[in-house]
Amino acid sequence: MTVETMDSGLTLTDYIILAGFFAVMLGIGIVYARKMKNLSDFFSGGGQVPWWLAGISLYMTTFSAFTFVSYSALAYQYGFVAVSIWWFSVPGCLLSARFLASRWRRAATTSPVEYLETRYNSTIRQGFSWFGVPLIVLDDALKLFVIGAMITVSLGLEGTEAKAWAIVGCGTIMLAYTLLGGLWAVMITDFIQFVVMAVAVLVLAPLATAKAGGIMTVLESLPEGYGSVTNSGYSWPWLLSFSVILALTYATKWPYVQRYYAARSDKDARRVGYTVAALTLLGPPLLFWPAIAATQFLPGVEDANTIYPLVCRMLLPVGLMGVVIAAMFSATMSMLSSDYNALASVITNDIIKRIFLPDASEKVLLRIARVSTLVVGGLAMALALVLVYTDDLEDLVKIMAKLFSVLLPPVALPMAAGLLSRHVSGRGAVLGFSLGATMGIGAYIISFNESLAFLGTVPWLTWISLLPTAFGLIVGSKLMPDTIEKQARVDEFLSGLGDGAPSVQPTANMRDGFYAMQIIGITCALLGALLAVAVLLTASLSAGLLSIGVGITLALGGLCAVFIARTRIREIEDKG
Repeated sequence: MTVETMDSGLTLTDYIILAGFFAVMLGIGIVYARKMKNLSDFFSGGGQVPWWLAGISLYMTTFSAFTFVSYSALAYQYGFVAVSIWWFSVPGCLLSARFLASRWRRAATTSPVEYLETRYNSTIRQGFSWFGVPLIVLDDALKLFVIGAMITVSLGLEGTEAKAWAIVGCGTIMLAYTLLGGLWAVMITDFIQFVVMAVAVLVLAPLATAKAGGIMTVLESLPEGYGSVTNSGYSWPWLLSFSVILALTYATKWPYVQRYYAARSDKDARRVGYTVAALTLLGPPLLFWPAIAATQFLPGVEDANTIYPLVCRMLLPVGLMGVVIAAMFSATMSMLSSDYNALASVITNDIIKRIFLPDASEKVLLRIARVSTLVVGGLAMALALVLVYTDDLEDLVKIMAKLFSVLLPPVALPMAAGLLSRHVSGRGAVLGFSLGATMGIGAYIISFNESLAFLGTVPWLTWISLLPTAFGLIVGSKLMPDTIEKQARVDEFLSGLGDGAPSVQPTANMRDGFYAMQIIGITCALLGALLAVAVLLTASLSAGLLSIGVGITLALGGLCAVFIARTRIREIEDKG
């Protein structure tokens, strides 16, 4: 049977791969639905998530389709600066892993803001909860809109109706497995998505190198300045300011810290961060190399944002194009599903339980958690559909990006300081947030004046919001310290977070980790078999040989993981 080519450039095989990928994502949610017994299971994996799973999940949470498209465009135009931007996040990740990961694990159990009441007061806990939820929902709507746009372009569809249906379809699948299986389902699907992305990258990079004539040919032919860490658009001040934002993100962003407190031990929590740092160091050169190599065989592409799909379409054999598109979809899906679960944890634990239903049973709270997840995902989907019919969307995206750079420091600094310092008071935290947010928003508004437009750039907005926040924290805490009684409670709280303090360890349950490995192995084996069989049935052997080989390799790797997991589960059961 010959392969059938669709108008979009995809083949029947690619569509089969995409359908299979979405089916297994939903299946993982169904499998884990019955394992969710309480809020801890749903929002933190019961504190039993192995570090390798949490680390990969956190790494995938940093990705979106934007990474593939825009950073590849940047690499094609300017070279190494695309890699250096990513590498500037490594110090922040390492600092977070070393100094905050274990503290997060001890301070939080089912929500990233619950500790704020103990550390500061209930007003700050509620304020940050109510402030963060709508902001992140709107950000998720923008991400979901991007997925819808990607799907319609990839499938060769046109019109707002097609984009709307794409948003509904993809959003529903993602919401379903997050709602059913909680954090375990989110993390396992993240791992599968990492495998799919790794397959795509590891196949495309050598194909692009060969097409360009080899590594040395590419390096010797690159334009002047291609190897520079910076350029006029991404200067040292820009990169340093961006690195501060990234450091605060790794230290306090809700879905990120959720991975720290889901780990089994303090050591494992730190390993989560170190894993992300290592992958962030190793990954970008491989991710963006095909775009750099394309300067040799696709010179002069006018719209650099099309370079990644162009390279894929030119080089990838039948079937693997579907894998690449699945990787691009899954990168954003991973980010969104993590946001949904973290947001639902705050709504359930910090708002509904704390204010409205303090005596609710675990069974009732678990139902509320699922309803909260549904509401968050539904709102994001509804807003994404509104964006489909919105004019000047590009301006809206830019506005949101700048607002996040303005509002992150005023929230992140008090959160991080609350875990590290005894000297920050509750009123100091409020003053710091108020000053930072006011100054940052003020600078952003003023930047609409052409003569002051420079104030609206990332470096200026970052420091204009960050420095007043730090000033408010320090001066406010000096002038308005906590009461002696409150200081004693804070000392007791922080003493329990230090490395010398005894750690609260959950009952060891290694079986959960190996059960997750078994699910991952089965899923990889199914996807690999699907790839190999789909290519065999729809394409000639010569055209699909590489894809068949990749599919068989993925299937064998999955079966090996299943064998190892089942062997260890039997050993644990025999001992137990």
